[in-house]
Amino acid sequence: MKNKLLKVAVVGKTNSGKSTLINSFVGENISITNRKINTTQDLILGIKNINNVQIIFYDTPGSNFLKTTNISQKKLKIHLWDAVDSVDLIIYLSDVLKYNFQDIQKEILKISEVNKPIIFVFNKIDLIKNNKILPLIDELSTIGLIDTYFNVSAKFNKNIDKLFDFLISKSFFNQWIYHDDIITNKDDIYISNESTRNSILEYLHKEIPYNLTVKNIYFKYIKNNNLKIKQSIEFDNMRYKKIILGKNGEKIKKIRESSQRQITKILKCKVHLYLFVNFKNEK
Repeated sequence: MKNKLLKVAVVGKTNSGKSTLINSFVGENISITNRKINTTQDLILGIKNINNVQIIFYDTPGSNFLKTTNISQKKLKIHLWDAVDSVDLIIYLSDVLKYNFQDIQKEILKISEVNKPIIFVFNKIDLIKNNKILPLIDELSTIGLIDTYFNVSAKFNKNIDKLFDFLISKSFFNQWIYHDDIITNKDDIYISNESTRNSILEYLHKEIPYNLTVKNIYFKYIKNNNLKIKQSIEFDNMRYKKIILGKNGEKIKKIRESSQRQITKILKCKVHLYLFVNFKNEK
């Protein structure tokens, strides 16, 4: 049986559930999910192989950055356009509770410039009655650029199988890009760093998490399938140090324990995580 392939970009506003959807497809947490905005800062690939079909999902920064002129957000814009340029099909994911026709119309018109099929997916349908969605589809149909529509709950895996079956039907004969045991283009070090960044987003507030960098210092599998990791949380404003540590070190302890749990779950081994808080360029 000849191999088939499909590359899919998942785009949409920040917090629409793009990472959750891709994690549902892949069956593993390969991209962090968090209620705070812009948690996906890199272009992350999720890879799902089933029978002779390989589907590659591109998890992208929020579509809010499609037209940004902010220099600090340039990287996010580049990642987003790299994704839509590279794929065969685009899923536009929308939080059904935050539906805004004018915003969506502008973004669909912009994305359509790459001339790829666009699948519109309403997410979080567990929070709304089905009869409320039909008028929204009628309104979106007036744009004339959307190929088809799906309603899902990525969090609860509702209708994910229907959407996935549709994607399989759109795959075409081609050599696979990744080996059949690979589920992401990111290595274990990247995933462990992202787990710590996710925990920082969970326990720190406002602008602070976005001004911190997590760097790997040491990563080694030791006896009995144990993993020893040392990471540096780096910042460029000295006032952050007390906030990161918290009273009597309680905050950094919670961050470490949360990240350690996430890494253990993803990498399926016992993890010993050590975190260090450092002013940038000072070790």
